[in-house]
Amino acid sequence: MVKELIINSAPTGVTIALIEDRQLVELHNEQVNNNYAVGDIYLGRIKKIMPGLNAAFVDVGYEKDAFLHYFDLGPQVQSLIKLTKIKRNGSVRGNLLDNFKTEPDINKSGKISEVLSKNLLLPVQIAKEPISTKGPRLSSDLSIAGRYVVLVPFSNAISVSKKIKSNTERNRLKKIIESIKPQNFGVIIRTVSEGRGVAEMQKDLLDLVAKWENFARKLPEAEPSKRVWGEMDRTSTLIRDIFSTDFANVYVNSPDLFEDIRSYVREISPEMEKIVKLYKHKEPIFEHFGVEKQIKNGFGKTVNLAGGAYLVIEHTEALHVIDVNSGNRTASKENQEENALQVNKEAAKEIARQLRLRDMGGIVVVDFIDMHKPVNRKALFDHLRDLMLLDRAKHTILPPSKFGLVQITRQRVRPEMNIVTNEVCPTCGGTGEIRSSIVLMDDIENNLAYILREQNEKNITLSVHPYIEAYVKKGLFSLQRKWFVKYGQWVKVKSQPSYHLTEYHFISAKDEEIKL
Repeated sequence: MVKELIINSAPTGVTIALIEDRQLVELHNEQVNNNYAVGDIYLGRIKKIMPGLNAAFVDVGYEKDAFLHYFDLGPQVQSLIKLTKIKRNGSVRGNLLDNFKTEPDINKSGKISEVLSKNLLLPVQIAKEPISTKGPRLSSDLSIAGRYVVLVPFSNAISVSKKIKSNTERNRLKKIIESIKPQNFGVIIRTVSEGRGVAEMQKDLLDLVAKWENFARKLPEAEPSKRVWGEMDRTSTLIRDIFSTDFANVYVNSPDLFEDIRSYVREISPEMEKIVKLYKHKEPIFEHFGVEKQIKNGFGKTVNLAGGAYLVIEHTEALHVIDVNSGNRTASKENQEENALQVNKEAAKEIARQLRLRDMGGIVVVDFIDMHKPVNRKALFDHLRDLMLLDRAKHTILPPSKFGLVQITRQRVRPEMNIVTNEVCPTCGGTGEIRSSIVLMDDIENNLAYILREQNEKNITLSVHPYIEAYVKKGLFSLQRKWFVKYGQWVKVKSQPSYHLTEYHFISAKDEEIKL
């Protein structure tokens, strides 16, 4: 399987597309102003204890208080509270936990009112980003993730990913970590550690220890409800978690981001540095690699499959529903049962992709085509389970019911990716009438004159639909040349196939839209 990352950097944020065998399987969007990313640590202030929910609402600076359940406190929350108090009182100077005496674990079936109190200051980590009308979901069981290991303070346990099957390798990795880990820190060894040497593991662990020291150094002066320590940006985090030798290319359209990613890849895997490439073509990066088309085709209510079948995907507040339809598929040789199994298997492959692509979380109910033979229902269940092994999100799949329904629960830590593909005509606003081309060109020329003469902008670019671009550039004495004679400077004209016919924007020399 050939994997590629296509990274589109824009002033509003970064969009990352994961391609497997030229098919879009994941789409991640990182906004510039996203201050509540998974993994960030805040100094929260307890606002309200809810005994009935066995939970607390915590102020972390978001418009709605964040939610902290008793089960998310972590067994060593008392040690975290103790450390916070003595650090903020100036009673301890070191940033490690060598001489720190940990407190006993809290009772697994205890009450939150026995542990927390109103206005208590407690470092908390974002476990789920704000979704819909809900604030962030928190955890005080702090952890700092690296490429090969995860550092867990107030613990001495060493655990190994269950995906590493070899007992010899598991024991080898445990011995490496035992010899280098600091006191009162636990370590979780990640799957990608398999086969790695002491030097790589030690470097990763030391980086995480340095991050903990950075957090502990900031804790005494940290303002309540403010971020104390932040995760890497979404791009670097994604590369850290999924980067492997399977990747063939990483394309980036921003020189600054290109240098950052190349430097990061050089640190974690020097031999892979050459696959990070700067995209330099004029055509938008997503259009060049066919990602834009796949986005438009993949996010609609109806998703067509290659064999003629199709899916209908509905999103509700409580759950997601996916209906499988055979469509115009004909079964000339197969009987009805075999045909249903083939359609269902084809649909299962697309459903596994759609769950990752849209990052659908919570409860998902899939209505497959009815099959009467238990052996076929089991074959479909096993097929779907195998396909879902590629999904990094935690999930559970139940076998098909007698009605043909398959229930899936999938972890949700970020807002669902949703792209509108059906919309009111942006040109006519649903009226069926548009402005005449003469009026459009008058608007463009009036705004151009204002920008060049009144705002004194230089080196601007006019972005328009390809038809308008052709009209402006056509002929020896084109409109573009007339503008040059009239205003004394050359106006670049760039086509944007995604624009509707009468849409246009002026872009400054700093690659920012000029607001009129």
